[in-house]
Order: sequence, then structure tokens, then C-alpha cells
Amino acid sequence: MMQAYLDNSATTRCSGCVAQTVQKVMLEDYGNPSALHQRGVEAEHYVLEAKQFFAKNLKVDEKEIYFTSGGTESNNLAIIGTAQANRRAGNHLITTAVEHPSVANTMKYLEKEGFRVTYLPVDGDGIVSLDALREALDDETILVSVMYVNNEVGAVQPVDEIAKILKGCAKKPLFHVDAIQAYGKYHIYPKKEGIDLLSVSGHKLHGPKGVGLLYVDSRVKIHSILYGGGQQKGLRSGTENVPGIAGMAEAARECYENLDEKVERLYALKERFVNGIDRIDGASVNGRTGRDSAPQIVSVSFDGVRSEVMLHALEERGIYASAGSACSSHKRAVSPTLGAMGLDKERAGSTLRFSFCFETTQEEIDYCLQALVELMGQLRRYVRR
Repeated sequence: MMQAYLDNSATTRCSGCVAQTVQKVMLEDYGNPSALHQRGVEAEHYVLEAKQFFAKNLKVDEKEIYFTSGGTESNNLAIIGTAQANRRAGNHLITTAVEHPSVANTMKYLEKEGFRVTYLPVDGDGIVSLDALREALDDETILVSVMYVNNEVGAVQPVDEIAKILKGCAKKPLFHVDAIQAYGKYHIYPKKEGIDLLSVSGHKLHGPKGVGLLYVDSRVKIHSILYGGGQQKGLRSGTENVPGIAGMAEAARECYENLDEKVERLYALKERFVNGIDRIDGASVNGRTGRDSAPQIVSVSFDGVRSEVMLHALEERGIYASAGSACSSHKRAVSPTLGAMGLDKERAGSTLRFSFCFETTQEEIDYCLQALVELMGQLRRYVRR
């Protein structure tokens, strides 16, 4: 039976070169990078080399790159660390109604700590309202956190325009961008785009799980949220995950080699998939689908078929998708993102996310489309009208 893995926004398969790099570091160059002997120096070399790559790739300074355990920690450190460090300047934070749980739940935590949080609305495509941002900003605003690409529907937020609005404020708030679904698909230059903090995760771009990074502009005032041995200039204590860091750097190198060509191919696959969905009775795509959307994510609602039912029916055919964010996939509640976009409970509960990667083939797309045609014909027979 053919298989089609179309859940790459949840995680990607490690590339062969990445796996080899990780194995080499774990089995041969396994020293602690803080150790003063040769083994430690060899391990530290991987960390320094990775910093150099990411700094060059993002066009920032090496000292502004910090390695973390992944996207969740990067987002937590960016938001909690800056909120606590800048509290004397104000207690108002701004984010959107469609953020990943690692941002949304962090904001909820800070609300309990006495911070005031504004959640900006989005339109039917999942794009944040700039007018609402302008209205929300005040003298107490110290941080704005907006994702680059939405993880459920692929909406691309107007990061450049948000940065311009913030730059025009008398007291410019810090700007944090969750780029976990964007890095490896877009050329991102934080300093040029007015981004103060940027989160990245390794396993979304064919790297290992359990590793990520946070870019922090050198001018940003930020506190640590982990306390220990003072590694990474005291901002992120804990022995660095050297195999993960080396693997993530190798994965990013591979992604950014001929990136534009790879992204063009992704958009072609997405267009083929969306056109196929449009021909299926009862299936409809949520959000934008053109070049103003992310190249790798498509959200589809199936009229009259619960998402769990379709999900498992596809799995029986070797096709893997997801019912929203993998980080909250075990919850039965309606997706906050889909709700914020205006989808009613029934449609939101009948939605799946299909996400592609540079390894996705046209055959996988066609196989999935054919299965959806057959399954919609079968499963909708049992819908009560």
C-alpha cells in the first residue's frame, strides 16, 4: 500500500545527512561544550559553528543567537523574559487570537501574573487586523508577539507592516515573531524587518526534535527563565544539546540551498492539491491559497464528516494528516484559530490540516486526493440530514 505523509507542520523526517551528523556527535564528539579539555573543545566547535551559520543566515550577530530545547521554550523565553525585564516600563502585551499554544498559554500565564493582554482579531483568512493593533497600542505596551505563518491554515501575517507601526510609536514596544512554521521556507532578516526576537524550531525543517533557537537583538532587555550553570551568557542555562544543535544547523543549510526553487515546487504541489479539493463535493479550503499564503499548509473542511473520522479513514490508507495543531491535537475543543476566523463549531470540527515538505511528491498528492474523493462518497452517506 502506498503511503503519503502530509503532516509536516507537526514534524518532519530527519534528513539522512542530519541523522549522520547527530550520530557522529553522539558517538564520537560527545564532550560537554563547557569542559576545558579537548573533548569539550571539540563539542564547543559544533555550537560555535552553528551560531556562525544561523547568524549569517539571519544576518545578525553571533552573540544574538541562543539555543533552546525547541519552539515552545523559545517562545516562553522571549515573552516571559522580556515581560519581566521590562515591567517597569509597562504591563501591556499584545498578541493575536490565532497564536500557537506556546504563545497563547504563555500570555494567559502572564495575565495571572498581573499583565494586561490584548488579543487582536483576524479576518476570515486568519490575517491580523492592523487597525485593531493601532487601537490597542498605548504607553504601557512593552511587547507585541505575532506569528509569521499560522500553523493551522498557513496565513502569512503582515510582519513588515506591523514592524513599521511599532517603529512609529513614541515608546516602541519590542516585537517578537514566532517563525517556527516560516523559517526554512522564507528568507528572514530580523534587523531589516524590525524584529527584536525570533523563534525557530529544528524539527519543522528536517532537523532533530528537542532543539530550537531564539534570536534576541543585543539591545533587548530580557531576563532568564531558567537558572543553572550560566551557559549562553546566563540567559539560557543548561548544557547545550550539541547533537541537536549540530543537526539543526545541518538541516537549515540543506533547506536554504536553492531555497527559492524548492519553494516554487511547494507552491506547485499546493496548487495541485487545492485544485483537486475544489473538485470534491462537500470539501472546501479555509484561508488563502495563493502566493500570499504559506507554501506548505492547506486547511480543508469536509461537510458532514467529523475530522477524527476522516483522519482515521485516511490513516487506514496510509495517509497522514492532522486535526489542527499537533501540540493540542488530543483536545476535543474547537480550534481557537478556526473560531477566530469565523468558522462555526460544525465546520471547525470537520477540518483537517494537510502540510507538505520539500520531499513531498506529486504522487502523494494525487493519492491523497483520490482517497478523499472515495471517502467523501462513502462517509457522507451516513450523515443525518
